[in-house]
Amino acid sequence: MGPPDEFAVDLPRIERAVREILAAVGEDPSREGLRETPARVARMYRDMFSGLHQDPVTHLGKCFTERYDEMVLVKGIDFESMCEHHLLPFMGQAHIAYLPDGKIVGLSKLARIVEVIAHRPQVQERMTEQLADLVMTELRPRGVAVVLEASHSCMTIRGVRRPNSICTTSAMRGVYKDNLSTRAEAMALIMGRGPR
Repeated sequence: MGPPDEFAVDLPRIERAVREILAAVGEDPSREGLRETPARVARMYRDMFSGLHQDPVTHLGKCFTERYDEMVLVKGIDFESMCEHHLLPFMGQAHIAYLPDGKIVGLSKLARIVEVIAHRPQVQERMTEQLADLVMTELRPRGVAVVLEASHSCMTIRGVRRPNSICTTSAMRGVYKDNLSTRAEAMALIMGRGPR
């Protein structure tokens, strides 16, 4: 999903900055292979940071009254985000579980909020918390469990260069935080490596 039509960034300003970076590292921004790079980078940043100008709450606004009161779990929501410390991507999967208390939301809406929150300068820890808080606030379930697993290129291609490292973060709210057996059930389902 691309950015909404009303979302606009200063593409020429980004292009100028990218040309400056290329020159600063000793490259010739006017050579054939780099001539279009500033425009491509500007469009990529517009897409990667489109979540700055979107409100994820809009995706959770349409809830349905339903008496279902067992766990709802959506696993394996792929996401890409940009680490705010190095402006390098991190990519992975989000898993969101909640225990409804009279309201449910369309499953695709959970994927939508992951996308909006991921498309901002981020750190994985904050992203995990934001997702849990958003679902808890908007759906008012008995509990929310969010787990993110991601590979960070700031660790895999620079610095310590550990290409197989995965960062896992979790945020628990309501009964998932207060009740160990409920939490254990959610974690077993989330971390289970069966068919998706």
